[in-house]
Amino acid sequence: MTGTGRPYDQPRAERVQSLTEDELQALCEATDAAILDGGGFGWLTVPGRQAMERYFRGLLMVPERMLFVVRLDGVIVGGAQLVRPPRNNEAQAMSATLMHLYVAPYARGRGLGRLLLLEAEQCARAMGYQILNLDVRETQEAAIRLFRAFGFYQWGTHPSYARADGRTMRGLFFTKRLQDNERVVPAHPQAASVPIPATGPASVTGHSLTLYPAIDLKDGACVRLRRGEMDDATVYSDDPGAQARAWIAAGCGWLHVVDLNGAFAGRSANSAAIEAIIANATVPVQLGGGLRDLDSIERWLAAGITRVILGSVAVKNPELVRAACRAFPGRIVAGIDARSGQVATEGWAETSDMKAIDLGRRMEDAGVAAIIFTEISRDGMLTGIDIPQTAELANSLSIPVIASGGVGNVEHLRALRAATVTAPGIEGVIVGRALYDGRVDPADALRILS
Repeated sequence: MTGTGRPYDQPRAERVQSLTEDELQALCEATDAAILDGGGFGWLTVPGRQAMERYFRGLLMVPERMLFVVRLDGVIVGGAQLVRPPRNNEAQAMSATLMHLYVAPYARGRGLGRLLLLEAEQCARAMGYQILNLDVRETQEAAIRLFRAFGFYQWGTHPSYARADGRTMRGLFFTKRLQDNERVVPAHPQAASVPIPATGPASVTGHSLTLYPAIDLKDGACVRLRRGEMDDATVYSDDPGAQARAWIAAGCGWLHVVDLNGAFAGRSANSAAIEAIIANATVPVQLGGGLRDLDSIERWLAAGITRVILGSVAVKNPELVRAACRAFPGRIVAGIDARSGQVATEGWAETSDMKAIDLGRRMEDAGVAAIIFTEISRDGMLTGIDIPQTAELANSLSIPVIASGGVGNVEHLRALRAATVTAPGIEGVIVGRALYDGRVDPADALRILS
């Protein structure tokens, strides 16, 4: 209930089911200002006060839409909408959609967007929704930072999402799990379902990260290299399938697999080992190494790989990356391996003149779902991730960045997680030698990163 006449000492957000004339005028003024400022609502030009009033009056009559407002000194200065699925959409009844979250430019800088987002999210959680989805234009940088800080995960990019000011711009798609007991049903009928923890607003230690245990394959065995040198390899297991089962049993929700021989040969060279991993995996698997054409990409995706990683080909044949992203949206990841900021190719044997950030932007434009960034000089050396380079790359892109290279102890993981406060685009971390050598216990790693 609004319009009670009592004073408001603190900013507050709330759901409204009716509006007084004064409240309606304040909401229209805030919306007009947000539209004129260039974002936060669907209109590109102010439609006129009568049209705006009719819109909000009609919105309050739609049972599938809930209107939230935020107040400053008792006056409405922003809004948001929570959209429930229609009754005939039982298959998606567990999810709600957040739309049109904005704060008028004259009221920004006071944390009102956070209040508004938190109120809508808590309402969705209280109503039993398991998933909260949203999408936003890439130009809404402040909103994107807010969503990432609240634990939303960017799962996709639409290359032709909106058109404004004479140009086409991309849209970013985000999702967040709301319930502690929400479970993902596995594709394998004998596999146990995987619990996905709920997340809340980010704390000062940063947001949660995904742990990707590395399974690097050389001559059919699981190995780890130092600085990418094939002659400096340590063999940890001659049974890749068993190694996959071990990481899954430890609680890991993803596997990161690299065909090292394939990276040098330019074609898959450890097919039997990869197939053994797929046969034993009940979690998603991403695969890189030697994938240089659409046929090989399609083959491994059809065989059960969730995402493929394109490395050297990203530099030498960017059109292939674009074609792969068009053919398999959301399933292509770019691997950027750098030595002192310069991109390395051909299994790290060659160093190009291209900077990692420049390649990252090109891959973002091509439509890849994420970037895996590895500083080669640290890989396998246990000296810690190159956080400044990783953070700089993450802050330069609108797609997630997965850190790789150098984790040697749990403090390195804590430092990376803390870095997500100022670099929210960092999504996860690949860990190899430290897990195999026992320097990092998987349970400790998962606890620190979650």
